[in-house]
Amino acid sequence: MNIWVYILKCSDGSYYTGSHRGDDMRGRLWEHKNAVYPKSYTAKRLPVELVWTECFEEAEPAISFEQQIKGWSRKKKEALIRGDWEALPKLSKRGPA
Repeated sequence: MNIWVYILKCSDGSYYTGSHRGDDMRGRLWEHKNAVYPKSYTAKRLPVELVWTECFEEAEPAISFEQQIKGWSRKKKEALIRGDWEALPKLSKRGPA
């Protein structure tokens, strides 16, 4: 079974990072877009748009990467969405203390 890690852009401009187990993302995206879980983060920020996704074959690296992305800055998430792999290490470095 595949594990998808994804980023949605919400109507307020925020990003939501999640994961889904299944053969494709269409069902999970439909759930987000139709507020199937009305108390969820995305239900209060409709409409949402799928802006990035990656499919993994194993759960451990998928969940690890999902958690890693959740800790990233907005700029770093936007670099990932753009596919700007060169920018990611630069955005990871801390500035002077």
